[in-house]
Amino acid sequence: MIEEELTEQQLENLKEENDSLLKEFEEWLLATGLKQTTVNTHVSNVEFFVNDYLLAYDGVRPEDGIDEISYFMGSWFIRKALWASIGSLKSNAASFKKFYTFLYEKGLIGSEDLETLKQTIKLGMTDWLDELEDCDSLSDDFF
Repeated sequence: MIEEELTEQQLENLKEENDSLLKEFEEWLLATGLKQTTVNTHVSNVEFFVNDYLLAYDGVRPEDGIDEISYFMGSWFIRKALWASIGSLKSNAASFKKFYTFLYEKGLIGSEDLETLKQTIKLGMTDWLDELEDCDSLSDDFF
């Protein structure tokens, strides 16, 4: 998190940087031979994380957002995304691995950061799925 709030102009500039980075990510994914529908899913997952979570809540650049993955996946996404499901959590995990590999290849993050992300996902997935199940059972009780 940043200590002072960003101005509207600074947030808009970050959004433009994010959008440019997402376009590069899309091109990178296509170059790996993935189908356009798969690429669209990965880009959409990452766009939601970088613009609707990192940017909107903390004004954080994607390369500085690795430490936010666990909270995003284990709490925020489950509570805020109406489409949160086992499949969407796993899809997000795959997308984040690809995105941060892309950032590593661009030189925006180091190998330790990439390894931290992969370990966070590996070690956190069971807990995130349990949290999703708990939230689903609460909503079943409510309705």
